[in-house]
This record gives sequence, structure tokens and C-alpha cells, in this order.
Amino acid sequence: MASVPAARSARLAREILNFETRPPWGISCVPAEKDNFDVLIATLNGPRNTPYENGKFKVRITIPDMYPYEPPLVKFATPVYHPNIDRGGRICMDMLKMPPRGAWVPTITLETLLVSLQTLLANPNPNDPLMMDVANEYKQDRDQFMLNAKLYTEKYAV
Repeated sequence: MASVPAARSARLAREILNFETRPPWGISCVPAEKDNFDVLIATLNGPRNTPYENGKFKVRITIPDMYPYEPPLVKFATPVYHPNIDRGGRICMDMLKMPPRGAWVPTITLETLLVSLQTLLANPNPNDPLMMDVANEYKQDRDQFMLNAKLYTEKYAV
């Protein structure tokens, strides 16, 4: 097990370098402190043709000692009006949880995770919500949900 920290650092260095050399559309990810991979800060552009479209969303990623064998702790620092993201920035997404309840596997990269998070913004899952009231609005009054999400984005995700 002594090699896990070295392997963890090498993998994280590669993953961060990929964001610098081949960033996915609308996503950046950098260490919160230079040369320290314990906490990363990602920025996600809101997906096109969604109420989040013109927003820039900050995400804080805390990397556990056992990464990639354990998923990172990912929280939105920017408030988001979304059924799967609560007021504290916590995210309900299978990929962020260990099996058997979740879908985390060590082959998931930070890029895959952040692209999936950006996709979650565009495609809420109201059947597995953290915010029941927002999920109900999404299901029952989509126009109102879209308006509220757009107003929240304009207010917080600048």
C-alpha cells in the first residue's frame, strides 16, 4: 500500500496535464494550491441550450488518499437550481458513490467525472433528487423550473 500515494500523485498530475493540453469543452480543472493535488477547483460552463447556458459554475473536488480506488468528494461552490444538487452544493450522482449503491470504478477519470457532471446539469434526474421541491417543479411545471434555473444562474453563476 506504500505505493498508493506515489501512484495517486502521478495519476493526478497526468489528469491535470490533460486539462491543460486537451481540455473538454467548457471545463477547466486546476489544483487549489500549486503542486498539491488534495483539493482541485474545476469550472464548468453551463451546457448549451439549457437554463445554465451562460453560467460558470465552480466545483470543489477533494481527492481522498485512496484515489482512484475511492471517488473524490465533489461539491458545487456555485449555487445551482437543480433537483440533484442541494443548497450546500452536494450532488446526487451514482458515479460519485462506491458500489453497491453507486457506480464508482477506479478507471473513471476526473475528465469523465466532470463531463458527466456537466451532462447532469443538462439532464436532471428528478426521480433521484436531493431537492424534492425542485424535482416536483421539474416534473409538474417545466417552464417554471426553466425560469427559476435561469434566474439562479444569472444571479450566482457569473
